[in-house]
Amino acid sequence: MVHSLYSNKEIFLRELISNASDAAEKLRFEALEKSELYEGDSELTIRISFDKDAKTVTIEDNGIGMSRDEVIDHLGTIAKSGTASFLSNLTGDQSKDSQLIGQFGVGFYSAFIVADQVDVFTRRAGAAITDAVHWSSRGEGEFTIASTEKAGRGTRIVLHLKEGEEEFADSWRLRSLVRKYSDHIAFPVLMLKEALPSDDEEAKEEKAAPEYEAVNSATALWTRSKGDVKDEEYQEFYKHVSHDYADPLTWAHNKVEGSLEYTSLLYVPERAPFDLWNREAPRGLKLYVQRVFIMDQADQFLPLYLRFIKGVVDSNNLSLNVSREILQKDPSVDKLRSALTKRVLDMLSKLAKDSDKYTTFWKEFGQVLKEGPAEDYANKEKNTQVAAFCVYPYG
Repeated sequence: MVHSLYSNKEIFLRELISNASDAAEKLRFEALEKSELYEGDSELTIRISFDKDAKTVTIEDNGIGMSRDEVIDHLGTIAKSGTASFLSNLTGDQSKDSQLIGQFGVGFYSAFIVADQVDVFTRRAGAAITDAVHWSSRGEGEFTIASTEKAGRGTRIVLHLKEGEEEFADSWRLRSLVRKYSDHIAFPVLMLKEALPSDDEEAKEEKAAPEYEAVNSATALWTRSKGDVKDEEYQEFYKHVSHDYADPLTWAHNKVEGSLEYTSLLYVPERAPFDLWNREAPRGLKLYVQRVFIMDQADQFLPLYLRFIKGVVDSNNLSLNVSREILQKDPSVDKLRSALTKRVLDMLSKLAKDSDKYTTFWKEFGQVLKEGPAEDYANKEKNTQVAAFCVYPYG
């Protein structure tokens, strides 16, 4: 099943690093009000290690971590009811089956592509060392959970590689995958520094502390100049924020300065999400304020008929302690919403010049886009022009 769903098995590392990045971002946000959550260590990192003899790969972060209840909610559902439901809903059509990824939240489940057992050791920031949790599963519908001790906050995931997947317990292989899929992650992804051969016998005998080095650029992609970002990097970042397996149809990366200062990176997916017609489903952009992650699915920045748009908005006009309630009252949000809506409609107008891509867009999103003229009076004319391609595409 997993091989039909994930034709490229190496993406398991991308998914687990993305989860670790999310955990680090959540800690940084919560620590704005509770600095004690850092526990004296505010340097957020993701570490990858491996053991060739034991055939294991370990991904560890010092982010927010999970409590026992959170482990059961987030991981137990996948391993227990999630696995059974997931298998029973597969149709054999890769395109349709892939939509279940988002439905069941199986980014973590991708670990079982290469591992026949996964162990998770986690402690929520601020909890006692003795309140850590050890979760273990072989991905066969059951899991075990036990209390343990963990000195550092965050989560450590140990993958016990399947027979034939030993290639991933290799420094060069792991480094190349990080650079290929996760170079844009805004936190350092660290691996043990490879020691150079030495003729110094004393140096060999000296037991120095292990030294780690970053193998990614650790720079938020949207903060970089457009001219410095390759198309492949934009595509991988889309998969990071959307958890989609396909490349986006198009994207727009813009930095605006003046009375309203913000950076946006917006994407049009190639295919509709499974819950497109559920108007109550969670939606929206990832919101950052001054490069600090604030919330997922901030739905205040785009109208409902553009609910399929994915991406990031990073504003300098909002407060770091902003909440969903505050967003509803902040006048800067209305200005951002207006600017981003026009940006998306311009992006769709440009997309319409490519008949093949726009035909794909029309089939997936044409009907929902036609909600626009009735919902968005301010952009009625522009919306009607864009929507017209859905009705009368190319003459």
